[in-house]
Amino acid sequence: MRTLHTVNFSNKKVLIRVDFNVPLDENKRVTDHTRIKAAKPTIDKVLADGGSCVLMTHLGRPKGVDDNLSLRHIVSEIQTVLGVDILFSKHTIGPEAEAQAQALQPGQIMLLENLRFYEEETKGDEQFANALSTLADCYINDAFGTAHRAHASTTIVAQFFPKAKYFGYLLAQEIDAIDRVMSTGEKPVLAVLGGAKVSSKITIIENILDKVDHLIIGGGMSFTFAKAMGGQIGNSICEDDKQELALSILSSAKEKGVQIHLPTDVVAGDQFSNEANQQIFPIDQIPDGWEGMDAGPESVAAFREVVLQSKTILWNGPLGVFEFSHFSQGTIALGEAISASTKNGAFSLVGGGDSVAAVKQFNMENEVSYVSTGGGAMLESLEGKTLPGIAAIMA
Repeated sequence: MRTLHTVNFSNKKVLIRVDFNVPLDENKRVTDHTRIKAAKPTIDKVLADGGSCVLMTHLGRPKGVDDNLSLRHIVSEIQTVLGVDILFSKHTIGPEAEAQAQALQPGQIMLLENLRFYEEETKGDEQFANALSTLADCYINDAFGTAHRAHASTTIVAQFFPKAKYFGYLLAQEIDAIDRVMSTGEKPVLAVLGGAKVSSKITIIENILDKVDHLIIGGGMSFTFAKAMGGQIGNSICEDDKQELALSILSSAKEKGVQIHLPTDVVAGDQFSNEANQQIFPIDQIPDGWEGMDAGPESVAAFREVVLQSKTILWNGPLGVFEFSHFSQGTIALGEAISASTKNGAFSLVGGGDSVAAVKQFNMENEVSYVSTGGGAMLESLEGKTLPGIAAIMA
């Protein structure tokens, strides 16, 4: 891989695609600095070498110029995290941006205005990408969260740096983490897939059945499997049109020698509310008027045993409605088991919006090996797709 270890950026201007698409509160204050912190090692490397950085990112999904989504609102937060003054360009391309970039001195950082103020960014416009390329001598992509998009700043711009394009440290880490799960990880390999719908995970399941030894299926999609096998699931969420698919997944797993672990019991509620009355039922014997909302104690214990014997673990999706504190115990217990397995030497990768939210909510993000910064990009990688932002650096 074209990584940064062997490159010296002394006196070079470096165009870095970062992912500072951070959450803001009503006062435009950053509420989660994770993505800014994640880019710091790459930026630090360029500055330590004696280079300068031109940072580019998007924020939100503006339709044209929208001051609410101007990056000027987050400049002070970026300065705090990076520990370096930031020069802000009100323009993303054009003569003024070029003049500011030209004037950059070694050790300085310049942040361009929101890329998505220009529709050419998401269209992957070549002229727009070329205009970005004039701002620097080298290009680094360190934005895994957008690597699945063939946008101007993530993919197209790389062609203008045929011999000077590189993976940032974060992007390289993400690629390595997924590679460890999909091909190089120590066996037994376990994937834990949760969430509401089989349909949103089907491509992942089909792709990873050749890569894993164990597959835990939890969360809402487990009820589609339970019903397909003749179970009574009460009012639980179910994709009736995916029952055949669920049975074919079970059959395919058996052929490939993959052990599938489904919940055997669930914590059910009599309404979709944190204050619902609770009762534990076998997953295939849930009465009408009740819906499964968390993995039951028997399932949690069984899943823990599988997790503890695994050497490589992927976690994508919660085991229940963890946003409700009264139905969060299954997800917490799974996180604790993965944490224990990691302490014992396993490699654990957590990815996908809800799983990442869960490990953060329950303060477990430092107890697993790696927490992915990219939701859609992570899912497409697990589906076996080559991400355009990655392919562009390797070309």
